[in-house]
Amino acid sequence: MPEDLNDPGNVANVYYGGQAVMEGVMIRGPRHMAVAVRHPKGHIVVHAEALSSLYTGRLRSIPLIRGVLVLWETLALGTRALSFSSKIAFEEETDDGKPVEFPERVFWGSMALALVFVVGVFFAGPILLAHLLERLDWPRVAVVGVETVIRLAFFILYIWLIGLMPDIRRVFQYHGAEHMTIHAYENGRTLTPADVRDYPKEHQRCGTSFLLVVIMVALVTFFLFDVFVDEGLLVRVLSRVVLVPPIAAVAYEILRLGARFRDNAAVRAMFVPNILLQKLTTKRPDDAQIDVAIASFEAVLEVSGLKAATGSVRV
Repeated sequence: MPEDLNDPGNVANVYYGGQAVMEGVMIRGPRHMAVAVRHPKGHIVVHAEALSSLYTGRLRSIPLIRGVLVLWETLALGTRALSFSSKIAFEEETDDGKPVEFPERVFWGSMALALVFVVGVFFAGPILLAHLLERLDWPRVAVVGVETVIRLAFFILYIWLIGLMPDIRRVFQYHGAEHMTIHAYENGRTLTPADVRDYPKEHQRCGTSFLLVVIMVALVTFFLFDVFVDEGLLVRVLSRVVLVPPIAAVAYEILRLGARFRDNAAVRAMFVPNILLQKLTTKRPDDAQIDVAIASFEAVLEVSGLKAATGSVRV
């Protein structure tokens, strides 16, 4: 859930966002971020820091460029938060009481494998399948249309399948806890599990919105590119990578317009797929998971000078 519509200089109009990580939640404010993770021993470990000027400076106000920055920010901050959470969530002790750290190479190796999988399944896979149809003399428009449908189907199927895994289901529960905590804060409620439980696990500003809009813009862009630019399979594959930044830029501007006119019935209808997709990417959390989300949120408020310390373990 990227905090992507903030004006960092306007405290009265502050939106918070974040994402779920392994056994924890990352919350991002206008100028700070915090990650709270449940340690295997049961306590909550919190890390907070100021954001780089890259994420808060003037470039964030330039149309189109800010969309590319949001994409990079989502990847960079998300990866750092995941790295931190993996070290805490899997921390164990040896017989002499010394901690055993989660190997850095294991984390980055997993990230590399995940990247290869995503590129293969969501980019190259649909193109190769569609290319087989092209060799069967299918019409060009039909081939591109099939590729578009395959890519969207792969994405939804992937989300559904990983949601069946117990560990990922817990991540989805923390995702729900993040949304519910932000809902409670935005409605002026006390940040306690009892109050947070009153709110839905879906949120209109969820990062799923950005991801979904990126996917839809990409589908249209790739469709038009393939219909009007016929330069062979290699060019088609490369276009899926080269066109990602401009696609993200356009998607972000669409998301901003949606937020600006969110009270419009037609705009709300456009974002219904976002809420429906969150039925897959969020689950109802338990109180312990809500406590972690609250700890992360309060850490951001504290480091921003808006709230006193929570008593969680700081690192």
